[in-house]
Amino acid sequence: MEHTLADYAPIVGMEAIQEIRFRAEKLEGIRLRHVNSTSVGGGVAEILNRLVPLMRETGIDASWEVIRGGEAFFEVTKAMHNALQGKSIELSEEMKRTYLAAQEENMRRIPLDGDVNFIHDPQPAGLLSPSTRGGAKWVWRCHIDLSNPNMQFWDFLRAYVSGYDAAVFSSPKFAKDTGTRSFIIPPSIDPLSDKNRELDAEQVRRVLEKHGIDPSRPVLTQVSRFDLFKDPFGVLEAYRRIRKEYDVQLVLAGGEATDDPEGASVLSRLCAEAVSDPDIHVLCLPATAHLEINALQRGSTIVLQKSIKEGFGLTVTEALWKGKPVIAGAVGGITLQVKHRITGILVNSVDGVVHYTKVLLNHPEFAETLGRNGREHVRQNFLLTRHLRDYLVLVVLARTGAGGIIPLDDAIGAIDAREAV
Repeated sequence: MEHTLADYAPIVGMEAIQEIRFRAEKLEGIRLRHVNSTSVGGGVAEILNRLVPLMRETGIDASWEVIRGGEAFFEVTKAMHNALQGKSIELSEEMKRTYLAAQEENMRRIPLDGDVNFIHDPQPAGLLSPSTRGGAKWVWRCHIDLSNPNMQFWDFLRAYVSGYDAAVFSSPKFAKDTGTRSFIIPPSIDPLSDKNRELDAEQVRRVLEKHGIDPSRPVLTQVSRFDLFKDPFGVLEAYRRIRKEYDVQLVLAGGEATDDPEGASVLSRLCAEAVSDPDIHVLCLPATAHLEINALQRGSTIVLQKSIKEGFGLTVTEALWKGKPVIAGAVGGITLQVKHRITGILVNSVDGVVHYTKVLLNHPEFAETLGRNGREHVRQNFLLTRHLRDYLVLVVLARTGAGGIIPLDDAIGAIDAREAV
């Protein structure tokens, strides 16, 4: 179901909606093209699925394209993803050829005819070339943690990114010298989507029982891709230690994505680890299982996200929005969302997960306070309407000479001051 901007007013206030409409007036009819690597699975696809229709409502000619590539291409881009987040991998000439061949194929297939083209993440970054540039402005939107990249891969990618008119990062900690202007825009969730809207207790109970989860006993849940950077095996270790003292259940829920060939292997290993314990529930859910994910998070006592690398962590945002106490790795964009002991708990180890899980189980009033604070923090900072406003501002900035590494709130102030009568 598509929602209109007016539907968000009860959550974010009419003033926020009016600001979006005001900023969009100057962009009516502009062609905006988004390109990423998958239509399902992962936060980028979820954001675009909700954001593009709202852009159209404001009068922008917005569209969304997905690149194609064979198994070899996505193996290369998964290695690139891992290396850009710090993993030690050798970049071979064959990997470069595979990457560039896919870019050439997609240049011929995808209509890159926008006034502004938004290219999301490393997979399609090579689409910009002298033959595709045209008169458009090109924006590279990076959703991953680039704070400590493998330099072989970063140098290769930077050669393409440096030709863009602007680069966008989720956090100042991720911003790299791209040779172009850089802006900071955190991701967002849609509070009205099936994954985040309110559910009644009966809906939640039915989903838990469908998967063999006992609603009357504590539930620890991690929702994420089956990815080693999410450290699901660290979560398993923490659960087993907690289980010695508390009658808890563990849910590891996720799905597969077409651009992540490693996921099936991680999932298989997790299932093998869980087979002897009926209180470990490893759930591989389809990309359309938004209501189930919603119910699993709402039915949880504590939500975990023990990532060791994280671009942002929208599953953290989702859990905070549902008022759940969250224990998460102190990495990447998670630290923008979780303020330790205020909006959630940050940890650096399995020991930390074990310790704070026990604290929250023993002090439910503290857990409730964290959940309440976390929801308000998301309402103020990480909802889709704020994201839409920021992209509208970015389009204006991409077409002007503003530069530097700029938080969008600062840029908005500069624009308004310039336009004041």
